[in-house]
Amino acid sequence: MRCSYLLIAALVSFCNAFYLPGVAPSTYNEGDELPLLVNHLTPSLNYQKKDDLGKKVESREKMLYSFDYYFPKLHFCKPEKIVKQPDSLGSILFGDRIYNSPFSIKMLKPENNVKLCSITIPGSDAKFINKLIKNGFFQNWLIDGLPAARKIYDSNTHTEFYDVGFPLGFVEIKKNVGGLGIPMDAKTKDSGKKNSNSDKKKDSKKKDDSQKKEDSNKKEKREPKRISKLVHNVEFPYLANHYVINVEVHDRGEGNYRVVGVTVDPYSTTDSANPEKGNKLFLDEKKDNEVTFSYSVNFIESETVWATRWDKYLHTYNPTIQWFSLVNFSIIVLLLSALVTYSLLKALKSDFARYEEFNLDNSFNEDSGWKLGHGDVFRIPSQSMLLSILVGSGAQLFLMIISSIFLAAIGIISPSSRGSLPSAMFTFYALFGFWGSYISMSVYKFFKGPYWKANMILTPLLVPGFILVSILGLNFFLLFVHSSGTIPMTALLLIVVIWFVISLPLSFLGSLLANKRSNWGEHPTKTNQIARQIPFQSWYLKTIPAILIAGIFPFGAIAVELYFIYTSLWFNKIFYMFGFLFVSFLLLTLTTSLVTVLITYQSLCMENWNWQWRSFTIGGVGCSLYIFIHSILFTKFKLGGFTTMILYIGYTLLLSILSCIVTGAVGFISSMIFVRKIYSNVRVD
Repeated sequence: MRCSYLLIAALVSFCNAFYLPGVAPSTYNEGDELPLLVNHLTPSLNYQKKDDLGKKVESREKMLYSFDYYFPKLHFCKPEKIVKQPDSLGSILFGDRIYNSPFSIKMLKPENNVKLCSITIPGSDAKFINKLIKNGFFQNWLIDGLPAARKIYDSNTHTEFYDVGFPLGFVEIKKNVGGLGIPMDAKTKDSGKKNSNSDKKKDSKKKDDSQKKEDSNKKEKREPKRISKLVHNVEFPYLANHYVINVEVHDRGEGNYRVVGVTVDPYSTTDSANPEKGNKLFLDEKKDNEVTFSYSVNFIESETVWATRWDKYLHTYNPTIQWFSLVNFSIIVLLLSALVTYSLLKALKSDFARYEEFNLDNSFNEDSGWKLGHGDVFRIPSQSMLLSILVGSGAQLFLMIISSIFLAAIGIISPSSRGSLPSAMFTFYALFGFWGSYISMSVYKFFKGPYWKANMILTPLLVPGFILVSILGLNFFLLFVHSSGTIPMTALLLIVVIWFVISLPLSFLGSLLANKRSNWGEHPTKTNQIARQIPFQSWYLKTIPAILIAGIFPFGAIAVELYFIYTSLWFNKIFYMFGFLFVSFLLLTLTTSLVTVLITYQSLCMENWNWQWRSFTIGGVGCSLYIFIHSILFTKFKLGGFTTMILYIGYTLLLSILSCIVTGAVGFISSMIFVRKIYSNVRVD
């Protein structure tokens, strides 16, 4: 037992997974250096611009992969020596690439218009930068572990909060005519020619104006559609090259200060001496651009203490929606639980009474119902090896998810420790290989499978291997677009080593113990040699309708939280509402179990004894299918580029398949326990 504790502690420390409340914060004195670290550039969610009339215009495309801060095409100022900061395994897997920067910030030493560097951006790279600006990419900086943010006012709650990151640049929307980016107020074709005579220009303009007044009504009647086609929005991107860094500090007395907040106000300017009043910096895509980067630093005293400094970053736009959804669905689940429990108990009680009478009267064969399948209900299903492996792997994933969410909900895993959640999930997944293999072998014994050694080897390799191969395939697309989300080969090799050194031995141990000690192979009834013919089934009990109906309830339990999960995965938002997620996941588990058991019972009553694969697919496929459809609708079909589409659909499909394995395992195990229970309480002669 002591060795187990030491193993867990060593692995957790190795992955840098947990934030422990009570770790000493950093304290600074006046003049101490405050290192500013830079992280990857990330896309934003539903990035919108406003046109000349103040109307919001949403981007037509979304890029879903990030870029390294020092990616050559970005041309940011670099320090003399770029030093990569040490990251946890989870932080690396989720795309963090943290480096030092050339910014020099000293505690309580304000700076004004400090020149960082001057660089030349070629036209080809300017096109790349403008594309990122149009797609709403954000910069991500860190000071004392706090992300640099921008202040946002929530009109619903009338509170001000900090949203992580700040824009790479700004976009102005202007009405234009034609396909060449000509402004609406521009002159006609002839006005583009050079003319040194200003009087001729004025006369020409007067004639044009008078002609427009005479023909305006006629043109509006004759060509309204043609004009509407010519007039369109054109985006003008401006690069932010001056940063006003606001550092909030808490005075602890005796010259000791702590950082409790960081915000950045970016400006786009061509005047480095007066950045807040200069013209905006537009990068010409047809020539080289001279750009000067600069920054200012302000220090603001704050009453916020170090222990609560994250409160301003953790904000819910409308928590009422989550509470309303959670309470409503909790009521639905309670009613569903009561209904299913009452219906099953009443039906089973009546069935037991009738079957006891039939046994006494020797008239058992004259009746129909679930008891007639007693000789087939424990028959080994097709592909029993695959089913047992999927159930064991699903149980392993389930234990990983519930443990990680629980630790995050009680505050052991904190957003202040970057990458702590994925590191914890990987740690739990490796450790719970023992229970995954134990359950897989037990299910295989339940099926009376003869190849237990094959089960022992395949269980820790099949699903993890599928995950690894999928990630490797998608990793090539990330590598193709030079994304910072590309997982380094060193990290992949480290994962493989940890898996074979820690998880694989634990999995083998679980399989061996299950093979010797598990009693799941003992069935309450004997299996007939000849399989009983399955009669015609009602339409709602057929596989596809049953899957679609059963998936609605589990999906409803998790639907609201999916939005916040997507924004965290794809758009660098901080997810911290683990209390809601924990309750939602419990409701998901409960509804999956109840609905699957109910359909299994109805199928047995219709003398359909093939419940094994049905319980897995009914419990898993429906919910995961709705999750996949929901994730596609989440993007509003505005994915920009082939690579973005492949990455989004690929990762979404992978997550949907894993959710299918998890909920399928819940459905199968619930049905298996139910079937064993009801047939063990019936006396069969």
